[in-house]
Amino acid sequence: MAYRRSNPLALAVLCCVTERPMYPYEITTTLRERGKEGSIRLNFGSLYAVIKNLAKHGLIEESQTERDGNRPERTVYAITPEGKAEAIDWLRALISEPAKEYPQFEAGLSFLPMLEPDDVLGLLRHRLDRIDEQIVFADEMCELASSANLPELFLIEGRYALAMMRAEREFVAGVVDQLAAGTYPEQDQWRQVHQMRSVGMTFAEIAAQLPMFGGIDTSKLQK
Repeated sequence: MAYRRSNPLALAVLCCVTERPMYPYEITTTLRERGKEGSIRLNFGSLYAVIKNLAKHGLIEESQTERDGNRPERTVYAITPEGKAEAIDWLRALISEPAKEYPQFEAGLSFLPMLEPDDVLGLLRHRLDRIDEQIVFADEMCELASSANLPELFLIEGRYALAMMRAEREFVAGVVDQLAAGTYPEQDQWRQVHQMRSVGMTFAEIAAQLPMFGGIDTSKLQK
């Protein structure tokens, strides 16, 4: 059975044990010490399930067991040739092929008409403040890492995250400016939708009156 690439934590495990055999807690500690929590969701509870699945597919294997004093025995895992090949191929695919992701903000934007324009303006202004805080913090972390003379190669995911924050800030700020100025496309009609709904009009009735719904099949709207 081919291994299903679904959890980036599995790739992180493969990359760690490629360096040297490790036991599960050591893998988590190594990833945290290297600041990988910003890129990969680390959950010690799910780590064991990931490791078990990798071992089941022959991508890692038990290399030895260790006991430290009176502590429980722990299993050390090592990469297999198949695991190393899988890690390299998986990483190459992630780097070379854009994949559709599902950010929560994008999901929220897809249902934005549910909210009133003035409400959205306030919410986006709040988001803008939080983004600014995140950018300041991320920028400081990158500068701190640079001042510690860490190789730029080890900072690349942080640089990417910072670039994405700045791009999101530019987008959000643009929408905020338009909403504040009343120049966002169909903003007046968007406000009218909520006014009409407040007096009990159905979506079909609203769509029949507002030009912004001209391309929508009103037969599928709530009557």
